Amino acid sequence: MVRKGWKLAGALAALLLSMGSAQARELAGVRVPEEVMLQGKQLSLAHVELQQMFFFKVYVWSLYFEQPPRAKSEAISSNCIKRLQLRFLRHVTRDQLVDAFRDGLARNAALRHSPLSDDLERLLGSLRDVPKGGELTLTYVPGGGLQVEGEATHGVHIGGKPFADALFVSWLENHPIFAN
Repeated sequence: MVRKGWKLAGALAALLLSMGSAQARELAGVRVPEEVMLQGKQLSLAHVELQQMFFFKVYVWSLYFEQPPRAKSEAISSNCIKRLQLRFLRHVTRDQLVDAFRDGLARNAALRHSPLSDDLERLLGSLRDVPKGGELTLTYVPGGGLQVEGEATHGVHIGGKPFADALFVSWLENHPIFAN
C-alpha cells in the first residue's frame, strides 16, 4: 500500500514538472514562453527560431498571435494582436541593426514609397546599440498600430495597420514559417 502511494506521488510530481516545462521552450539558452498575456488577451507562440550569421548566434526570435494563423496570408490579414520578439545573444551595434532592418524591409515595394517609407525611417531612427541579452519587441494592436519597445530602441509608435502589415509581410517572406 505504501509503495502504491509513493508511485502515485512520483507520477504526480513528474506530471507537474512536465507541465511546468511545457509552458516555455528553450533555444540557445533563451526561455521563450508558449503564451504571453497582452492587454488582457492571450497570445500563443507560433514560431521560435535561432538567427545566425555565419557561425555566430545573433538572436532568438519568436512570433506570437492572438489568433494562431494557418497560412502567411492569414497571419498578415488578421486584425488581431501580433508580436515579434527578438532576444539578442550578442552585442549588436545600431548600424548593424539598421542595415539588417533596411535589407530585410526595404525589399518590400510598399515600404519604398511614402507614407510607409517615412514610417520605416521612423522605425530605423528609433534603433540603438543593443547589449547582449537585450530585446526588441514589435507589437501590433488593432486600432492602435505598431509599438516598438526594448533595449534595442528608443521606442516608437507607428499608427495604423498598413506599416505593421508591411513589416510582417517582409518578416514572413524572409523567415518562412508556413508551408504555403
